[in-house]
Amino acid sequence: MTLQLLGDRYRIIRILGSGGFGETFLAEDTQMPSLRRCVIKQLKPIVNNPQIYQLVQERFGREAAILEELGGANAQIPALYAYFQASGQFYLVQEWVEGETLTALRSQGVISESSMREILLSLLPVLDYVHNQRMIHRDIKPDNIILRRGDGKPVLIDFGAVREAMGTVMNSQGNATSSIVIGTPGYMPSEQAAGRPIYSSDLYSLGMTAIYLLTGRSPQQLETDSQTGEVVWRQFALNISPTFAGILDRAIAYHPRDRYPTALSMLDALREESATIPPTLPFKQQPLASATSPPTAFSPAPTASGSRKNKILVPSLIAGGLIGAGAIAIILRSPHPATVTPESVKSPTANVPNITPSIAKPTTASLPLVKPPSASRAVPTVTPTPAITNTTPETTSTPIFNAETVDDYGFVLTRKITDADLDGKDGLQLDIMRNWVFASHGRRFESSVLQNYFNKQPWYRPQYSPKDFPEKLLSSLEQRNIQYIAAYQDRYNRRYVKK
Repeated sequence: MTLQLLGDRYRIIRILGSGGFGETFLAEDTQMPSLRRCVIKQLKPIVNNPQIYQLVQERFGREAAILEELGGANAQIPALYAYFQASGQFYLVQEWVEGETLTALRSQGVISESSMREILLSLLPVLDYVHNQRMIHRDIKPDNIILRRGDGKPVLIDFGAVREAMGTVMNSQGNATSSIVIGTPGYMPSEQAAGRPIYSSDLYSLGMTAIYLLTGRSPQQLETDSQTGEVVWRQFALNISPTFAGILDRAIAYHPRDRYPTALSMLDALREESATIPPTLPFKQQPLASATSPPTAFSPAPTASGSRKNKILVPSLIAGGLIGAGAIAIILRSPHPATVTPESVKSPTANVPNITPSIAKPTTASLPLVKPPSASRAVPTVTPTPAITNTTPETTSTPIFNAETVDDYGFVLTRKITDADLDGKDGLQLDIMRNWVFASHGRRFESSVLQNYFNKQPWYRPQYSPKDFPEKLLSSLEQRNIQYIAAYQDRYNRRYVKK
């Protein structure tokens, strides 16, 4: 075959692949001065019937015309150079795209989230253009996406409509119909497997392609939820941000109504997720009180009355600091330094230093711990001055979270929650678990307790205010879990943040 010229023009170099519909060759065009290389797809009807052959021929011509239009208007779809028939078989001559498929890329290891995001951002506009031409690809998978060597852009190859034309048969009523389903098991959704593909079927295939590249697991290696039919995959990609994972979850939703309706809507969600987000400041404990800087209560937006209080407070603090510094000098010159007992050392939550009205001793927490000269010697109990007392912050019940032990409630995004997951947890834990879903999609919180908690999560990327949060980001499973946890909290009156 290497010496044969197809169509008296194309010399076969090697076979690129073969299947039930025919073979694919790499060839060179002998009628071009550069001997331009091209890909030739040989297609043969599955039924050897003159009447069927005529129908296949007509459909082949229509699909080839669409491929010509697609490739001519979009640089990420191979150009169609020619099509012809010979010896009862059909041939497509297309642009040869040099590069490697995503399957070959995966063989080098799983790819990063940022790399996968760039591929999707580049491919979704192509898919949107294809769908606007009323065409469904039907066979998106790693083998059919090539990263072009010249510019690194992904190119979408091997549209399924032409292959489907080869499966044309006559039904019992004498009408032409397709006897085959185009698509690859695992990458195509249920409605496509039933022979009724829609535009979001391509989005499902693209989402499964992304999951394969991120996890290294083929669709057949992933389990599905026996009740919802959703693919369970997140446990194999723990380094993926929840927001990006949520976009993929919606793309591969079992029911088409739960998916993105168009490639453009998925692209918009991905662009929002990829937008520059200001860094989140981690939650930090307030510094310990010192003798010259007593703790004060701060508010995010001070009022005019608060400013007047500060004008009175600041001079008082400066005076207190000068008195404290003088007291320290007196103590250092004294032959017997003031004794500090272990009981008098303030804890990190101490609010007010003990200072006598007459001598104004410095706060014990600011002095070095020294050994007392006698066991009977102790610091007398004193009362704070009015100026200092007025600056004491009120004690609140706001919990202080330990940054080293952070809960992981990520399972609320991947499976159904039951009472067994909730029993034994207090109101705050249940609030955190329920709002974990919203936080994973970048929502902020009116509750400072919840906001401080999620600020410490390394994956948290706040984007939306509570009022502007788009509910469409939530999958059906996530919505169900939110409602389930809320009902449980109301049933047992376990809410830390009140409604």
